[in-house]
Amino acid sequence: MDGIIVVNKPQQFTSFDVVAVMRRLCGQKKIGHTGTLDPMAQGVLPLLLGSATRAQDILPDSDKEYEAEFRLGLTTDTLDIWGEVTAEKPAAASVNDIERLLPSFRGEIMQLPPMFSAVKKNGVRLYDLARQGEVVEREPRRVTISELSLLGFDEKAQTGRLKIACSKGTYIRSLIDDMGRELGCGAVMTSLLRTRACGFTLDDAKTLDEIKALTNGGENSENAQTLLRSTESLFTVYDRVTVSDKQAHRFANGNPLDIGKTSLRSNAQNGAVVRVGDRDGSFIALGRVDTDKGVIAVYKMFALLNK
Repeated sequence: MDGIIVVNKPQQFTSFDVVAVMRRLCGQKKIGHTGTLDPMAQGVLPLLLGSATRAQDILPDSDKEYEAEFRLGLTTDTLDIWGEVTAEKPAAASVNDIERLLPSFRGEIMQLPPMFSAVKKNGVRLYDLARQGEVVEREPRRVTISELSLLGFDEKAQTGRLKIACSKGTYIRSLIDDMGRELGCGAVMTSLLRTRACGFTLDDAKTLDEIKALTNGGENSENAQTLLRSTESLFTVYDRVTVSDKQAHRFANGNPLDIGKTSLRSNAQNGAVVRVGDRDGSFIALGRVDTDKGVIAVYKMFALLNK
């Protein structure tokens, strides 16, 4: 199987747990994911199967969207409700207090990765160091928060819910912790739901239970094919170039295409990435335009990798 299956990840599963389950249900070893979700988080987790795993490091849409719940007046070592409590303070924030704070966290911001994260320090995962009681210096990272809005806030309980759209590598736990610092009372994340990833939404996702039922626990793994989305669907932001059978054969064997013999001949932009497919609709590869040489060179091949 080659393509994408979008899973609605349940709580108490790591992203790698989901991959392991799906390998059994799909009867396929070559599966990867498009971005780690914390074990207690839920939501959209696109999985790449077969030749689609080659897309893992070149995804054009790596932004994510979340809904996150938080509680003021509490901090933990993991920055979420499931960690060890490190401090408790009285909290008396109002809706207006929260709303006034949000603009300072929109746009490009610097964010310090949490100790309980998969970020590596000298080749070691931070969460492994954290579990040994170590706290090490970390480099702040530049991330982008394109949307941050308050969906609700209970002033009595000091709990609320946020909608966040952000760039790859953003830690929602850290965002909420930073907001708590600014409010002077601390804050922890109490739930996290990823609602969008790689252009896919919750409407596109299936639960593990649904996939288990469809495949009869893996005994009818071929049924998972009905859930497959094409690898090409990851790259719809790029223009598509349709080529003849002869051109398709040459390109699939690594040979560049003559721009003048494609639909790009009159409007080719140097360095542009394009989808290259045949007349039957099959996706062959991504190509990169080189106007100096007058060709479309192979950028990433997807056709025939498992043949």
